[in-house]
Amino acid sequence: QACFASLVSQDYVNGTDQEEIRTGVDQCIQKFLDVARQTECFFLQKRLQLSVQKPEQVIKEDVSELRNELQRKEALIQKHLSKLRHWQQVLEDISVQHKKPAEMSQGPLAYLEQASANIPAPMKQT
Repeated sequence: QACFASLVSQDYVNGTDQEEIRTGVDQCIQKFLDVARQTECFFLQKRLQLSVQKPEQVIKEDVSELRNELQRKEALIQKHLSKLRHWQQVLEDISVQHKKPAEMSQGPLAYLEQASANIPAPMKQT
C-alpha cells in the first residue's frame, strides 16, 4: 500500500521531481522486501520447530507432496501414451494404404488425393 500511496499521493502530483518519486518508491519497495524476508524467516522458524517437535508431520507432508507429484506425472504419461497410440494408428493406416496395389492402378494422382484425404487434421495444442 505504501508503494502505491507514494505514486498517487498529492504531495508527489503537485510538482515533485521524478527522482524524488523514484527514491520514495524504491524505499517503499525495500521496506516491503524486508517485511517479506521477516515473514519468510518467521515461517521457516516455525517449520524448524515443527520438525523438531513433530517429525512425523514433516514426513507426512513430504509423502503427500510425493504422491501429488506421482499423480501428476502419471497423468502426463497417460496423455503421452494416448497421443502415441493415435499417431501409431495414423502410421498403421498409412502403411495399409500403401500396401493396396489396386488403388495404384487408378493412377498416381488419384492415389495421392485419396491418401492425403485420410490424414487426420492436426490436433489442437492444450
